[in-house]
Amino acid sequence: MDTYEQMLDNAYEKLPKQSIETTRFEIPKVRGHIQGNNTIISNFYQIADSLGRTPEHLLKFVLKELATPGELKKSGVIFGTKVPASRINEKIETYVEEFVLCRQCRKPDTKLQKEGNYTFVKCMACGSKYSV
Repeated sequence: MDTYEQMLDNAYEKLPKQSIETTRFEIPKVRGHIQGNNTIISNFYQIADSLGRTPEHLLKFVLKELATPGELKKSGVIFGTKVPASRINEKIETYVEEFVLCRQCRKPDTKLQKEGNYTFVKCMACGSKYSV
C-alpha cells in the first residue's frame, strides 16, 4: 500500500502542465467597423488608457505605421481608408514593444518622460531609463 505522500506525488505527476499563461498585462484588441471608405475604431481610448499612454501619442504612431490619414473623435478614431483590425492590432503590438514594455525587465510599468528634445522611457519597476 502506498503512503499518502506517494499517492499525492503520483497525482501531481498526472496533472497536465498549465496550458494557459496568465499575465497581468494584456493588449486589448480593437473593436470597430468599416463605414464607406473609412474605418472607425470605437475602443481606441480604452486601449490607450490600458497601455498608460495618451491617445494622441498612440494614434500618431499607428497612423505613421499604417501610412493612412486619421483623426481622434469623441467616439473613437476614424481612419481615412479601409484598414483591417488585424493590421491595427499588429501596429499596437509594435507600439507596446517599443514604448510600453521595459527593455530590461519586460514589465509594462513604464512612463514616458520628455527632457528637452528627447523622450525617455522610465521603468517604475526596475529603474531603467532609455531614449526612444
